[in-house]
Amino acid sequence: MRPYLITIFFLIFGLTFVNAQRFGYIDTEFILGKMPDYKKAQEEINQLSQAWEKEIQEMSKKRDEMYSAYQAEQVLLTETMKKERMEALQKKDSELKEYQKKVFGFGGLFFLKKQELIKPIQDKVWDAVDKVCKENSLAIMFDKAGELVMIYTDPRYDYTDFVLDQLGLGDPNDKIKN
Repeated sequence: MRPYLITIFFLIFGLTFVNAQRFGYIDTEFILGKMPDYKKAQEEINQLSQAWEKEIQEMSKKRDEMYSAYQAEQVLLTETMKKERMEALQKKDSELKEYQKKVFGFGGLFFLKKQELIKPIQDKVWDAVDKVCKENSLAIMFDKAGELVMIYTDPRYDYTDFVLDQLGLGDPNDKIKN
């Protein structure tokens, strides 16, 4: 009987606690798309990425040319010369892999540049979200653009426009509420 009463007690007070929580959601993808700074940062990141990819392709092309030359001359080379050419090819391979890692690996130049350009913009959004949550007494704010799957969203809990207003980017005609 006692466990039964304890369970009922927790259910009653647990449901009261859940009902007391206020929540909302935003769409950070939509918000970031409205920010000119974000678009500019994305363009700069894309340009850098393309330049680095071009460098890597050129390095790869040179390595491939070296290999083709080796294949063509292999019959004429002595064992010592073959060994030297193979070592040179392996060195080019390792240089290419090292450069790829330096640029596109975790903590690489691409990662650092992206963090440098995007983090201040994300910080602005998080500050605006924080203000909106405090102003509207929200305990929980979800991001429907993230990995959290939201099967149903009631538009009255969408606070995306409030965050846009907080950032000075709000325009009520851009997003129609149901």
